[in-house]
Amino acid sequence: MASSTMLISHSHSLSAARLHQRGKASRSLALRNSSGFLAFQSFRAVPTHPLGSCSCYWIGATRRRWTADNIIVFATATETPKKSKEDEAKGFVEEMKAVAMKLHTRDQAKEGEKEPDAPPIAKWEPSIEGYVRFLVDSKLVFHTLETIVQKAAFPWYTGFMNTGLERSEQLAKDLEWFKEQGHAIPEPSTPGISYSIYLEELSEKDAQAFICHFYNVYFAHTAGGRMIGKKVAEKILNKKELEFYKWDGNLSQLLQNVRNKLNEVASSWSREEKDHCLEETEKSFKYSGEILRLIFS
Repeated sequence: MASSTMLISHSHSLSAARLHQRGKASRSLALRNSSGFLAFQSFRAVPTHPLGSCSCYWIGATRRRWTADNIIVFATATETPKKSKEDEAKGFVEEMKAVAMKLHTRDQAKEGEKEPDAPPIAKWEPSIEGYVRFLVDSKLVFHTLETIVQKAAFPWYTGFMNTGLERSEQLAKDLEWFKEQGHAIPEPSTPGISYSIYLEELSEKDAQAFICHFYNVYFAHTAGGRMIGKKVAEKILNKKELEFYKWDGNLSQLLQNVRNKLNEVASSWSREEKDHCLEETEKSFKYSGEILRLIFS
């Protein structure tokens, strides 16, 4: 198999640490002694010892111990599997989507793995009061997200301003409509306040985790959120479509624009930062779920 011409020596920053990070990558090994290179051997490097002055790797069926001074790595063409153009186009957003889908129940998504903790949407018995509380808390969360990207604790937050997915203005109109119908509009409740505070704190100290929430809140609303809105409207609003579920322009294109931006931002992240972002998904679902349950509380 052809290899590249780049040598990675002991003094190179990609040596031991990168071997550890890319433990499953295919590599070629050359031993060096006083008479020169003895042999090359292709192997999959699997770290079996914490990094230090030396590292242990499984080579074929034999466990051998090499000091960093004895190893020269030739980066081969198969070191990182080449992604198809389709995979490249999908980017990190597809990883976020895959993790989110697993946190759905089977009746919500075919990829769902989570056990249901509430009745199916079709069996919900929502009330006007509960739905208004849900809209009030949702407005607070969306307003918080909009304010965060405007303040831009991290410069690249500004790229998520004016995406067309913003919802606080639309929710304000809906709440005004409910008020005109004679319904009391309460102050935000604990679920919305707690999530808002958490988002503000997270956005200032942990950008990767914040982006997980940003993605899940906006994209969930355009998918499952719309379905929920339709079901609730059928049951208690005489099928009225709220402004919350309307977007100016082509929604598919608005979503794609945000996907592209998210992928662009994540392209500069390390694998560890990406994984950290993905790990925040369950917490995002927890906060959003508490707000959602206000509908039938």
